[in-house]
Amino acid sequence: MNMRTFETLADLIACVGREICVSNWLTITQQRIDRFAEATEDHQWIHVDAGRAANGPFGCTIAHGFLTLSLIAGFSRRTLHVKDVEMGINYGLNKVRFTAPVPVGSRLRMHMGLLAASPVNGGQQLTWHNVIEREGHDKPVCVAESLARYYISGGGKGT
Repeated sequence: MNMRTFETLADLIACVGREICVSNWLTITQQRIDRFAEATEDHQWIHVDAGRAANGPFGCTIAHGFLTLSLIAGFSRRTLHVKDVEMGINYGLNKVRFTAPVPVGSRLRMHMGLLAASPVNGGQQLTWHNVIEREGHDKPVCVAESLARYYISGGGKGT
């Protein structure tokens, strides 16, 4: 597992401006795509109809862009650990681009770079540069600037 561990949030913040970690690979299955379609009620044929999609523009089903985006949380959780952080919350996104399709069966991984950190309401707001790549392809499938708020053990809470 590609887990990067920091003793303190201050140690992580000291790395602003650098790539922090790279996740392990994750295979995008049709079952994952179908479950996402069910959860979001987005059943467009390019995602869920393998027969029709075989004759479509991508030659197979593809993952929803928002499915790809939603993987950021899981990639982050499995790749980065800060020992004194009690809680982290998603705060939003500044920029998102879906730069290439994700055909079923693709393997993806994410590169996380720390762009900025600033104190907010008893915690720290971190701005991340996330690049999700598809194995064997030069062009990323998603590039997103995300915001997360981190709170240390015993620290104040609030958004």
